[in-house]
Amino acid sequence: MSLPKPTPDARAVVTGASSGIGEALATELAARGHSLIVVARRGELLEALAAKLTSAHGVEVEVRVLDLSDRDKRQELVAELSERNISILCNNAGIATFGPIAGLDPAYERDQVELNAVAVHDLTLAVLPGMIGRGTGGILITGSAAGNMAIPNNATYAATKAFVNTFSESLRAELHGTGVNVTLLAPGPVRTETPDPSEESIVDKLVPDFLWIGSEYTAKLSLDALGKNKMRVVPGLLSKGMSVAGQYSPRFVSAPIVGSFYKKLGGS
Repeated sequence: MSLPKPTPDARAVVTGASSGIGEALATELAARGHSLIVVARRGELLEALAAKLTSAHGVEVEVRVLDLSDRDKRQELVAELSERNISILCNNAGIATFGPIAGLDPAYERDQVELNAVAVHDLTLAVLPGMIGRGTGGILITGSAAGNMAIPNNATYAATKAFVNTFSESLRAELHGTGVNVTLLAPGPVRTETPDPSEESIVDKLVPDFLWIGSEYTAKLSLDALGKNKMRVVPGLLSKGMSVAGQYSPRFVSAPIVGSFYKKLGGS
């Protein structure tokens, strides 16, 4: 089973398209001839991306400036996508927090659940009937190796990724024989370029350069895997290691080790 071929009325949707993996996915899809609907909060970046992709590849790019963590505003996009010919959905938008959850902002933690898990569920259910009816489609969901294990000091993020990991792989089995492909992307640390030392984040400082993977490489690998209907694609040494640890190490062993690293990311 391959991905749908581009057509004038079909659209590939990419959430979190203003930077990182999302921007790379949109760019790779446009290079393959797909017209797009790109979604993110930062309108100026989306508009610049749309202009670039239209100029470079001659595709149509529709911009939707939206905070997907806002349930009410999200319903407008859900309603639109349910009526459109959506050939590919890349559920990529997500946020993370680090540190003991008792000291974090409850409202932001709730937004994280809405964005990372509930929005993925909503958008998938919006496009699914149309894809099944047409007998073709592709859904790429950005999960994480973090969703395979207990991670103290990253509790909300790990829990949301556990949801989307399981949802993606369960959905793939349900859709066997329908012509709709579903692939879970579980990447390690991803960046577009190496930052200047003066602008490095705590993550940049703690993760060695050789463990980082490029967003362009990740996007191409992910879309190729989706075209082959692979269950999961795990680019990067760190994510592969975390996947193995999550599947085979007892949580009472792995949780304190991983949690100590994530505590540093929270600045503790």
